[in-house]
Amino acid sequence: MPNFVPRWMLLALALISLSACGTASSNPACVCPPIKEYSRDFQNKLAKEIAVLDEDAAVILAMQDYASVRKQLEKCR
Repeated sequence: MPNFVPRWMLLALALISLSACGTASSNPACVCPPIKEYSRDFQNKLAKEIAVLDEDAAVILAMQDYASVRKQLEKCR
């Protein structure tokens, strides 16, 4: 009994094997986006605006989360 493998199965096997040779990263988490730089004047203006907010303002929590993400991005470089 001859060993018969359809040609399309061989082609599929070859394509699957070659797809593992790709050089692009398949993990998008390893890409480090650029960190926006803010001028000293802008930082001062932002600090003044935050200072007049209530302590339980939602934007304060969002800014803390943003600061945490920026710290993580700095380590990514």
